[in-house]
Amino acid sequence: MERIKPRTLSGFMELLPGPQARMDAVLDVLRRTYALYGFTSIDTPVIEPAEVLLAKGGGETEKQIYRFTKGDSDLALRFDLTVPLAKYVAMNYGQLAFPFRRYQIGKVYRGERAQRGRFREFYQADIDVIGDGSLDVANEAEMPAIICQTLRNLGLERFCIRMNNRKVLNGLFEYLGIGGQSAAVMTAVDKLEKIGPEKVKAILEELGMAPEKAEELLEILRSAEPIATLEALAGKCPALDQGLAELKAVTGLLPGLGVPEDKWRVDLTIARGLDYYTGTVYETVLTDYPEVGSVCSGGRYDDLAGYYTDKKLPGVGLSIGVTRLFYILQEQGILNDELPTAPCDALVIPLEEDLDYAVRCAAALRAEGVRTQVYAEKKKTKAKFAYADKLAIPYAVVVGESERAAGTVGLKDLRSGGQVTVSCGEAAAILRENLNKPVRPVKEKTI
Repeated sequence: MERIKPRTLSGFMELLPGPQARMDAVLDVLRRTYALYGFTSIDTPVIEPAEVLLAKGGGETEKQIYRFTKGDSDLALRFDLTVPLAKYVAMNYGQLAFPFRRYQIGKVYRGERAQRGRFREFYQADIDVIGDGSLDVANEAEMPAIICQTLRNLGLERFCIRMNNRKVLNGLFEYLGIGGQSAAVMTAVDKLEKIGPEKVKAILEELGMAPEKAEELLEILRSAEPIATLEALAGKCPALDQGLAELKAVTGLLPGLGVPEDKWRVDLTIARGLDYYTGTVYETVLTDYPEVGSVCSGGRYDDLAGYYTDKKLPGVGLSIGVTRLFYILQEQGILNDELPTAPCDALVIPLEEDLDYAVRCAAALRAEGVRTQVYAEKKKTKAKFAYADKLAIPYAVVVGESERAAGTVGLKDLRSGGQVTVSCGEAAAILRENLNKPVRPVKEKTI
């Protein structure tokens, strides 16, 4: 039989058990934080009809999507969790309570070039608030608060949430006489940080924008005092005025929501490449790793569900690129070394061939909430302890003929080497006392 060399596709991540345990710890923090703000969990299919995913995407979205046919079906892998959410809400409208607040954590797929910190298959962790007919701007202000709380719960402190409003950008384009090319100009603006102002200016001129107009736009976008710059343009364009009013309403609520001033700023260069955003948009970068790009982004959308229903279902949401964030934490060695990665809290090590007492002890420990495994292989005692050591299992529960006769176990702390002889109930109490203490995924005082 010809052997096939095992390999993983470029842009896809597989983790060994230890790092996977750390990834799970990160995901647990996200779930707990999202739930703290009243979001409920849902799940949607990884594969959807292509027309569903591309209904409002288009543009850059269509270039990135994984699309294929199966029989007569035109299918695609989801490229984000927001478009499937719009379909979900449209299908289940009559059974949902609005505003509908949901979170979802799952894998998404984008056929873009794999590079450092960027993957083709990656986890996203999303929250969205969907309104019925309308959605107050206060929901847009809550998003930065949740971003801030989530990252700080992970142990991250050096980050910046950058905000803008798509109405501001569309208003600026209209004011400068290029409103008819808003989509193309928006795409160019979204590349400003990656390719620099000169190349963006060249793109704008290729689109037919006069050099002086392109220069004026770039000056406004890079203003050190964005709100003051926009206020000086008041009355020039209704869309610009509305976008500025929304931006001020959002930022005005941030202090009351507990978002420190040093964690956010208005940045007029933030455009967000996806075509469906209509209001406030967000991007979050880790201060020490700006080259990796945004680890948390999102925004307001007013008619994402319009292709699936005639009901107006505006929403606002954000998405954390979990895989990208985890990659940074792992690469820089700032994941907490004390984070438990063992598959269980205690390994029951039988010293005799009869496993009856060993499995009974394991069952008793599990009944008390202790994660327990029985080593059932017929190996030497030294090999059994070596197995526990390799998996960093903190405790061994040793059971032999004398323990079975006395109804006890030998509870050994494999970290300190100390051992006591106790009943199963007492062992469970000791394990509960010394394990499952909350540990943040990121080391203290790192970033």
